[in-house]
Amino acid sequence: MSEDGKRLLMVDDAGVEHDLDVDARLRAALRGETSRLGQLEMTMDSVLRPRDIQARIRAGESPEAVAEAAQTSVDKIMPYAGPVLAEREHVAQRAQRSSVRRTAGADGVRSLGEAVEAHLRSEHIGPDVVTWDAWRREDGRWTLTAEFETRPRSGLAHFTYDMPGSYVLLDDEDARWLVGEVIATATLAAPLDDLQQARARRRVSLDDEELPLGEDAIGMVSPEPEPEPAPDPEPEPEPAPVAETEPEPETEPEVQPEPPVRRPVRKSRGRASVPSWDEIMFGGGKQE
Repeated sequence: MSEDGKRLLMVDDAGVEHDLDVDARLRAALRGETSRLGQLEMTMDSVLRPRDIQARIRAGESPEAVAEAAQTSVDKIMPYAGPVLAEREHVAQRAQRSSVRRTAGADGVRSLGEAVEAHLRSEHIGPDVVTWDAWRREDGRWTLTAEFETRPRSGLAHFTYDMPGSYVLLDDEDARWLVGEVIATATLAAPLDDLQQARARRRVSLDDEELPLGEDAIGMVSPEPEPEPAPDPEPEPEPAPVAETEPEPETEPEVQPEPPVRRPVRKSRGRASVPSWDEIMFGGGKQE
């Protein structure tokens, strides 16, 4: 040993001196701790400790992502990532044997694997199209994923796996479709907006009568006022009966009465006669 204790001094058979730094790897090698020696070598080649590598793999990261974060190769981290990947695979298989909690009214209580297989069989699809994986969350539960690609639908389903309770919860639409609770997206009709729904209701109330395109949506949703009853029209007066004209009776021509015969008036002789105006003016008397 050197005076400072940091180097090991050696001399070969030819008398040539050599020195070797005394570090943790040398001390582990001298004590025969081969496993410790591998960890020490990994620590020197990676910026992440083996414990950190396993924690990140258990939390769902891929070996490629962890190797990039550790600034090393995948082969370097696989001695530590391999056991954790096997643990994730075991949890995913165990979760498929657990009961799946479905919505109210679902038929029967089946395991997750049975529900998925039954639904895929109804679509004429084998269960081998699904790739399962699991990773542990901070709350202690596991997130179960199922990646699938089929003709009706493709996606990545998410489940929550409670290991102590041995049950699985459905977390999204892909998970509900995978167990048969919703139909495929390709067969779903486009949702009606408010205007289309209002028109549909109006068509029912109007006995399938088409609505004008420019009708206001608010007017279609609000109920229509009841039409006021129109007053009964006054009855038209019946035409008066036309009397049949009877032929006028023939009348005999009127006989004009004959004019009365004027007879001369005789003057009475017993009165004295009054002289006329000529007699007074010119004189003279009435001649006998």
